[in-house]
Amino acid sequence: MKEKIILIGGGGHCKSCIDVIEQEGEYQIAGIVDLPEKLHQKILGYEIIATDDDLSWLVNEYENFLITLGQIKTPDKRIRLFKTLKDLGAKLPVIISPLAYMSKHAQIGDGTIIMHHALINAGVKIGSNCIINNKALIEHDADIGNHCHIATGAIINGGVKVGSGTFFGSNAVCKEYIEIGDNLVIGCSTKITKNLPPNSSSFKL
Repeated sequence: MKEKIILIGGGGHCKSCIDVIEQEGEYQIAGIVDLPEKLHQKILGYEIIATDDDLSWLVNEYENFLITLGQIKTPDKRIRLFKTLKDLGAKLPVIISPLAYMSKHAQIGDGTIIMHHALINAGVKIGSNCIINNKALIEHDADIGNHCHIATGAIINGGVKVGSGTFFGSNAVCKEYIEIGDNLVIGCSTKITKNLPPNSSSFKL
Protein backbone atom coordinates (compact mmCIF):
# COMPACT_ATOMS: atom_id res chain seq x y z
CA MET A 1 0.00 0.00 0.00
CA LYS A 2 1.35 3.43 -0.97
CA GLU A 3 2.21 5.98 1.70
CA LYS A 4 0.06 9.10 1.64
CA ILE A 5 1.43 12.56 0.98
CA ILE A 6 0.02 16.07 1.41
CA LEU A 7 0.90 18.80 -1.11
CA ILE A 8 1.24 22.41 0.05
CA GLY A 9 0.45 24.96 -2.65
CA GLY A 10 -2.16 24.54 -5.33
CA GLY A 11 -0.96 26.63 -8.27
CA GLY A 12 0.57 25.71 -11.61
CA HIS A 13 3.71 24.22 -10.10
CA CYS A 14 1.51 21.89 -8.07
CA LYS A 15 0.12 20.41 -11.27
CA SER A 16 3.63 19.61 -12.49
CA CYS A 17 4.47 18.05 -9.12
CA ILE A 18 1.33 15.92 -9.22
CA ASP A 19 2.41 14.54 -12.57
CA VAL A 20 5.85 13.64 -11.21
CA ILE A 21 4.36 11.98 -8.11
CA GLU A 22 1.93 9.98 -10.21
CA GLN A 23 4.70 8.86 -12.55
CA GLU A 24 7.00 7.95 -9.64
CA GLY A 25 4.24 5.82 -8.14
CA GLU A 26 5.53 5.71 -4.56
CA TYR A 27 2.98 7.99 -2.87
CA GLN A 28 -0.77 8.45 -2.88
CA ILE A 29 -1.79 12.13 -2.84
CA ALA A 30 -4.18 12.54 0.10
CA GLY A 31 -4.98 16.21 -0.45
CA ILE A 32 -3.71 19.72 -1.10
CA VAL A 33 -3.23 22.74 1.17
CA ASP A 34 -4.07 26.16 -0.26
CA LEU A 35 -5.95 29.41 0.44
CA PRO A 36 -9.23 29.33 2.44
CA GLU A 37 -11.28 30.53 -0.54
CA LYS A 38 -10.12 27.51 -2.54
CA LEU A 39 -11.19 24.85 -0.03
CA HIS A 40 -12.85 21.82 -1.64
CA GLN A 41 -11.83 22.81 -5.15
CA LYS A 42 -9.96 20.10 -7.03
CA ILE A 43 -6.65 20.18 -8.90
CA LEU A 44 -6.23 17.34 -11.40
CA GLY A 45 -8.76 15.39 -9.34
CA TYR A 46 -7.16 16.01 -5.90
CA GLU A 47 -9.12 18.06 -3.35
CA ILE A 48 -7.89 21.12 -1.49
CA ILE A 49 -8.61 19.91 2.04
CA ALA A 50 -6.93 22.46 4.32
CA THR A 51 -5.10 25.79 4.68
CA ASP A 52 -1.71 26.74 6.16
CA ASP A 53 -3.44 27.22 9.53
CA ASP A 54 -4.24 23.50 9.59
CA LEU A 55 -0.67 22.20 9.30
CA SER A 56 -0.39 21.16 12.95
CA TRP A 57 -3.34 18.79 12.80
CA LEU A 58 -2.41 17.57 9.33
CA VAL A 59 1.00 16.47 10.64
CA ASN A 60 -0.83 14.40 13.26
CA GLU A 61 -2.83 12.69 10.51
CA TYR A 62 -0.22 12.35 7.76
CA GLU A 63 3.51 11.69 7.75
CA ASN A 64 4.68 12.91 4.33
CA PHE A 65 4.53 16.42 2.90
CA LEU A 66 5.82 18.18 -0.23
CA ILE A 67 5.90 21.94 -0.75
CA THR A 68 4.38 22.45 -4.19
CA LEU A 69 4.33 26.23 -4.07
CA GLY A 70 6.38 27.65 -6.93
CA GLN A 71 9.40 29.94 -6.55
CA ILE A 72 10.48 32.76 -8.84
CA LYS A 73 10.93 36.13 -7.15
CA THR A 74 11.54 34.95 -3.61
CA PRO A 75 11.90 31.66 -1.71
CA ASP A 76 10.62 33.19 1.54
CA LYS A 77 7.27 31.42 1.73
CA ARG A 78 8.77 28.05 0.75
CA ILE A 79 11.43 28.52 3.45
CA ARG A 80 8.82 29.45 6.05
CA LEU A 81 6.68 26.42 5.20
CA PHE A 82 9.70 24.12 5.24
CA LYS A 83 10.76 25.34 8.69
CA THR A 84 7.20 25.01 10.03
CA LEU A 85 6.88 21.45 8.76
CA LYS A 86 10.27 20.48 10.17
CA ASP A 87 9.40 22.00 13.55
CA LEU A 88 6.15 19.99 13.56
CA GLY A 89 8.05 16.77 12.87
CA ALA A 90 6.80 16.20 9.32
CA LYS A 91 8.70 14.04 6.84
CA LEU A 92 9.64 15.72 3.54
CA PRO A 93 10.72 12.98 1.14
CA VAL A 94 12.80 13.45 -1.99
CA ILE A 95 10.65 13.05 -5.10
CA ILE A 96 12.41 11.95 -8.30
CA SER A 97 10.71 11.56 -11.65
CA PRO A 98 11.35 8.18 -13.27
CA LEU A 99 12.04 10.17 -16.45
CA ALA A 100 14.96 12.00 -14.80
CA TYR A 101 18.55 10.75 -14.64
CA MET A 102 19.88 10.77 -11.11
CA SER A 103 23.45 9.59 -10.52
CA LYS A 104 23.86 7.19 -7.62
CA HIS A 105 26.84 9.35 -6.66
CA ALA A 106 24.72 12.49 -6.12
CA GLN A 107 23.25 13.71 -2.82
CA ILE A 108 19.79 15.27 -2.45
CA GLY A 109 18.31 17.02 0.61
CA ASP A 110 14.87 16.64 2.18
CA GLY A 111 11.83 17.93 0.34
CA THR A 112 13.56 18.42 -3.02
CA ILE A 113 11.80 17.42 -6.24
CA ILE A 114 13.67 16.31 -9.37
CA MET A 115 11.33 16.74 -12.32
CA HIS A 116 10.96 15.15 -15.74
CA HIS A 117 14.11 14.79 -17.87
CA ALA A 118 16.36 16.57 -15.38
CA LEU A 119 19.93 15.24 -15.40
CA ILE A 120 21.85 15.13 -12.12
CA ASN A 121 25.41 13.95 -12.64
CA ALA A 122 28.04 12.34 -10.39
CA GLY A 123 29.31 14.24 -7.37
CA VAL A 124 26.42 16.72 -7.35
CA LYS A 125 25.09 17.98 -4.02
CA ILE A 126 21.60 19.49 -3.90
CA GLY A 127 20.21 20.97 -0.71
CA SER A 128 16.80 20.70 0.91
CA ASN A 129 13.50 22.12 -0.38
CA CYS A 130 14.77 22.67 -3.94
CA ILE A 131 12.98 22.52 -7.28
CA ILE A 132 15.06 20.98 -10.06
CA ASN A 133 12.72 21.60 -12.93
CA ASN A 134 12.09 19.81 -16.21
CA LYS A 135 15.17 19.32 -18.43
CA ALA A 136 17.55 21.10 -16.06
CA LEU A 137 21.15 19.85 -16.29
CA ILE A 138 23.36 19.86 -13.19
CA GLU A 139 26.85 18.69 -14.06
CA HIS A 140 29.47 16.84 -12.02
CA ASP A 141 30.48 18.22 -8.61
CA ALA A 142 28.06 21.16 -8.70
CA ASP A 143 26.75 22.24 -5.31
CA ILE A 144 23.22 23.66 -5.08
CA GLY A 145 22.23 25.28 -1.77
CA ASN A 146 18.95 24.92 0.10
CA HIS A 147 15.68 26.43 -1.15
CA CYS A 148 16.83 26.93 -4.75
CA HIS A 149 14.80 26.70 -7.94
CA ILE A 150 16.77 25.56 -10.98
CA ALA A 151 14.26 26.28 -13.72
CA THR A 152 13.38 24.51 -16.96
CA GLY A 153 16.27 23.85 -19.31
CA ALA A 154 18.85 25.57 -17.09
CA ILE A 155 22.47 24.42 -17.28
CA ILE A 156 24.66 24.36 -14.19
CA ASN A 157 28.12 23.32 -15.33
CA GLY A 158 30.73 21.29 -13.47
CA GLY A 159 31.90 22.45 -10.05
CA VAL A 160 29.57 25.45 -9.87
CA LYS A 161 28.32 26.52 -6.44
CA VAL A 162 24.84 28.05 -6.23
CA GLY A 163 23.94 29.77 -2.98
CA SER A 164 20.81 29.11 -0.95
CA GLY A 165 17.55 30.73 -1.99
CA THR A 166 18.65 31.45 -5.54
CA PHE A 167 16.40 31.23 -8.58
CA PHE A 168 18.26 30.17 -11.75
CA GLY A 169 16.03 30.93 -14.73
CA SER A 170 14.95 28.87 -17.71
CA ASN A 171 17.73 28.22 -20.25
CA ALA A 172 20.24 30.21 -18.18
CA VAL A 173 23.75 28.78 -18.33
CA CYS A 174 26.85 29.31 -16.23
CA LYS A 175 30.54 28.71 -16.79
CA GLU A 176 32.16 25.86 -14.89
CA TYR A 177 33.67 26.33 -11.40
CA ILE A 178 32.17 29.70 -10.59
CA GLU A 179 30.27 30.75 -7.46
CA ILE A 180 26.77 32.20 -7.50
CA GLY A 181 25.72 33.83 -4.24
CA ASP A 182 22.68 33.42 -2.03
CA ASN A 183 19.28 34.94 -2.77
CA LEU A 184 19.81 35.89 -6.40
CA VAL A 185 17.35 35.92 -9.27
CA ILE A 186 19.04 34.87 -12.51
CA GLY A 187 16.87 35.74 -15.50
CA CYS A 188 15.98 33.31 -18.25
CA SER A 189 18.61 32.72 -20.96
CA THR A 190 21.27 34.59 -18.95
CA LYS A 191 24.91 33.59 -19.52
CA ILE A 192 27.03 33.77 -16.39
CA THR A 193 30.81 33.76 -16.82
CA LYS A 194 32.03 35.16 -13.48
CA ASN A 195 31.30 34.88 -9.76
CA LEU A 196 28.19 36.67 -8.51
CA PRO A 197 28.16 37.93 -4.90
CA PRO A 198 25.16 37.24 -2.64
CA ASN A 199 22.20 39.59 -2.35
CA SER A 200 23.42 41.67 -5.30
CA SER A 201 20.47 43.62 -6.63
CA SER A 202 22.39 44.45 -9.81
CA PHE A 203 22.21 40.80 -10.77
CA LYS A 204 18.47 40.43 -10.20
CA LEU A 205 17.67 40.36 -13.88
